[in-house]
Amino acid sequence: MTRRTLIGAGLSVAALGAVGYGLWPRMDGYREEVERQRRLLGNDPDLKELVRMATLAANGHNTQPWKFRLAEDSVTILPDLTRRTEIVDPDDHHLFVSLGCAAENLVIAAAAQGRAADIAIGTGAEAQIEIALSPSAAAQGPLYEAIPFRQSTRSVYDGQSVSTEDLRLLENAAREDGVNLMLFTERSDLDAILDFVIAGNSAQVDDPAFVQELEDWIRFSPFRAVETGDGLFAACSGNPVVPDFIGSRLFRSFFTKDAENEKYRSHVDSSAGIAVFVGDRDDPAHWIRVGRSFERFSLQATALGIRNAHLNMPVEVLSVRPAFADWLGIPGARPNLVIRFGRAPALPMSLRRPVEAVLV
Repeated sequence: MTRRTLIGAGLSVAALGAVGYGLWPRMDGYREEVERQRRLLGNDPDLKELVRMATLAANGHNTQPWKFRLAEDSVTILPDLTRRTEIVDPDDHHLFVSLGCAAENLVIAAAAQGRAADIAIGTGAEAQIEIALSPSAAAQGPLYEAIPFRQSTRSVYDGQSVSTEDLRLLENAAREDGVNLMLFTERSDLDAILDFVIAGNSAQVDDPAFVQELEDWIRFSPFRAVETGDGLFAACSGNPVVPDFIGSRLFRSFFTKDAENEKYRSHVDSSAGIAVFVGDRDDPAHWIRVGRSFERFSLQATALGIRNAHLNMPVEVLSVRPAFADWLGIPGARPNLVIRFGRAPALPMSLRRPVEAVLV
């Protein structure tokens, strides 16, 4: 396969970090933090460096709901239930998907370093992921090199289609036992999915508890984003960067059902396709598997210069989910993730907390 990575395309973390930054009067160290955090492994990295790579994975609201326990030749990933989003994710589905994403990043980074990973998903009182590491030949590749560049790009895409070959590469990357991937590229299908997105989004925006929870995780200023190292930095969604006390007022003024629905119409209309991930069973072990599958999909997309972003409203809103499952042809099942994809410029990259903050 021809290597088509972002690095091969001449991009770098610094280049991605520069997107949009020139418009900001002060960044309060934000760019420096992005460049420090989003880099590949150096020579002879320790387990903490593998954890750093794991934390660059996709996760809901950038809550980073994970903890890592290190041993001599193993890493255990545990849920951090103090970082739950109980309104949008009451059964911790997204939380366990996020753990799966982190596990996949760690496995790929370990392989690049020359360590094979054997994964076991514990299903006891608290589901966790045990990763045993052993020496192997180093295996670097496009997915590893894409880790620092992967992002959820919440913007309008260019509306162009994705080639059949690229779709095949995305499907192959996402293959995972216990997980099914459905790809939709026909405009009629995207329009039908948009109807479910609008129904779900309308219900969420009408829920004051949902709106408050979302606002709690938004970081309006670079200073606040650097201070917390988590959350949804406004610039990463293409929104204005303002002092926090102003941002909260603007959010309440402009975050309306009509405005949000119009935004998602433009997002779907400009996308090349939508991917839906479905686990064979509705339990934390399969949610973790969905996370692993999606992370590889997202990394492969990144390597191909294809952006992606979540449209999970149809699976988050209980009043919408059954009809969406029926439309997908899986009545009674639970679709897990709805992901749009297409091409667009990068947005500023999100931050992560220090590795020391996630170790136990």
